Amino acid sequence: MKKTKLTVRLDEKEYSHLKKESQKVNMKMEPYIRKLIMGIEVRPRPPDDFYKLLREINAIGVNINQIAHIANAERKISSDRIEYAVSLVDEIMEKVRDFE
Repeated sequence: MKKTKLTVRLDEKEYSHLKKESQKVNMKMEPYIRKLIMGIEVRPRPPDDFYKLLREINAIGVNINQIAHIANAERKISSDRIEYAVSLVDEIMEKVRDFE
């Protein structure tokens, strides 16, 4: 239970900034201020597309790992497989760039 009340006066610009920043992280101003006071870094939740991108990158990583296992088992790798692995890495980079 909170016991101490603190009143802080803000000008309109400060209040607007505080409100905007707390909304970015989907928090009410009071708990947002408490976290800031305690030195907790408050970051917004990544957009849903971020998690979709992570799943796609993971799937590509699994494909590259399978290629590496085949190459290790056969003690060789065809140029087609190398080109495919490189194209997967290129696909990862493209997806990351598109996300930014």
